[in-house]
Amino acid sequence: MLAVLAPRFEIVDEAKAPARSVAWKGEFLVLLFALLVFLPSLIAPPHLMDDEDAARAQISRNMLQSGDWITPRLNNIRYFEKPPLMYWMVAASMAVFGDNETAARIPTCLCAIFLCWLVARMARESLGEEAGLYAGLTLATCAGLWLFTRILIPDVALTLAVTVALRGFFRQSRIAWPAVASAILLKGLIALVFTLGPIIVYLLITGLWRRRKLPIGGIALAIAIAAPWYIAATLCNPPFFDFAMRSTPGVYRGFFWYHLFNEQILRFMGRRYPHDFSNIPIHWFWLLHLAWLFPWSVFLFRSSPRSRLRTFALCWIGVVIGFLAFVPTQEYYSMPAYPAIAILIGGAMSKALRPIRVIGAFAAFAFLALVAALWISRGIPAPGDIAQALTRHDSSYTISLGHMGDLTVQSLAYLRIPLALAAVAALLGAVGAFALRGHRAVLAVAVMMVLFFQAARVALIAFDPYLGSYPIAKALNEAPPGGLIVDDPYYEFSSLMYFSNRTALILNGRANNLEYGSYAPDAPHMFIGDAEFLARWSSSDRWYLASEDEKKDHLRTLAGAASLHPVVTAGGKTLYTNR
Repeated sequence: MLAVLAPRFEIVDEAKAPARSVAWKGEFLVLLFALLVFLPSLIAPPHLMDDEDAARAQISRNMLQSGDWITPRLNNIRYFEKPPLMYWMVAASMAVFGDNETAARIPTCLCAIFLCWLVARMARESLGEEAGLYAGLTLATCAGLWLFTRILIPDVALTLAVTVALRGFFRQSRIAWPAVASAILLKGLIALVFTLGPIIVYLLITGLWRRRKLPIGGIALAIAIAAPWYIAATLCNPPFFDFAMRSTPGVYRGFFWYHLFNEQILRFMGRRYPHDFSNIPIHWFWLLHLAWLFPWSVFLFRSSPRSRLRTFALCWIGVVIGFLAFVPTQEYYSMPAYPAIAILIGGAMSKALRPIRVIGAFAAFAFLALVAALWISRGIPAPGDIAQALTRHDSSYTISLGHMGDLTVQSLAYLRIPLALAAVAALLGAVGAFALRGHRAVLAVAVMMVLFFQAARVALIAFDPYLGSYPIAKALNEAPPGGLIVDDPYYEFSSLMYFSNRTALILNGRANNLEYGSYAPDAPHMFIGDAEFLARWSSSDRWYLASEDEKKDHLRTLAGAASLHPVVTAGGKTLYTNR
């Protein structure tokens, strides 16, 4: 292995790189495709979804409206799960562009676009113009980056910060350390593994560590940027210091313990409480990268030209994915390795494009499958919304594609337009991959992916009532004033709270990431049981209750069918009022 990584380099210097005008054209193409892929995500519908998507937008709005930029809060409960930089970015966007979901999505969109350009630039600087173009297109049009930027999670911003930091270390630029600090403020201590780990391994393997001095100034700068928020959050949310290596339900230990021990240490030991996600099996974690980098993953089995950047990219991938292989993880946690993988793929494509026909074969098969799906769906009625044609698999929803198992033959009737668009995209990709050569074949496949992503976006519009609560919120905003109760944990209706911009009492839902903050001594009373619900529901005050339709029988038994007056039903959820 060390022999493969040893520094016998075929170096492409910037001095030997193509003329600036030629380089500019390649980077322009990457930017163009990135804009085509990610800018449509700013348009609603589809609206912000339930769970993390709307919850993070609401936390950001709360910061903007309250003026408290230190302590994140959700439903008036302290929320210490993640550092604040993502919330700050979204709140700043709302301050500039208005309090709306488009503004909430702008930071994620811009981070994705800039990341694609930066990877193209990084590959071009060391591997040449073609490698830069192909690396940028790989990242801009791969399935994973598009899929994992559909929701407001900080991972694409983290990936950008990691890439800026590692490029800075590779080129010995001072920007590396502010980027490290930004990564820490996005994801916590794991950012140190993703930013410092690859460069340390690279310096050890190449022997370059002998020429580097300990960057005292850079380390001090990173601490000066990242530490103030951690200090302020600790002081604002006592107890100040608790070093317990265990999670105890019902015990509040302040910010310091929860954020450092529960979220950083115990999480990666698999002992975090509450346990809020499923750990994907290690073999699937590895194999799914073929899907996340699709369609360009067919080039993963081709070698990239020997260079220092190739060695650095291998160290980068090895540290990120190697570390995640030994800790509880989700599919998208490996996103910070995508730029390095894209660089290797871009280098391999610059040597030979023959595997492009494999992509063409996949596209041809997809075209036939999509046509078959359209044929099967003919004549099937599509009344109401898609929720009534889906099946539920609640245990699967903690993984990224968990809702794919909800699809049925009947649900295809609601997806005819996106299926047709996807079929056109697959046909164009298949014809282009086989009929064209060189850059043109690559661009044809990239166009296929752009069209496919737009078809997927149209499909998300059909899923909108099912994955979110926008129709429920719209009806609530138009109804007479009253209190709100949610018959579920907060995340099941987080977009209801976002679009109505209100808090809610949670019925039998003291769980997930709101549970810990609810035990703070000054936490408001936001969680109720059946007895308190009945007292409020039978009072003279107007109350609204949002609940999933599968709980209808239980609610009728609890409160009586005569007291449940439906206001609106959408996406398998109903809003009731007591009068």
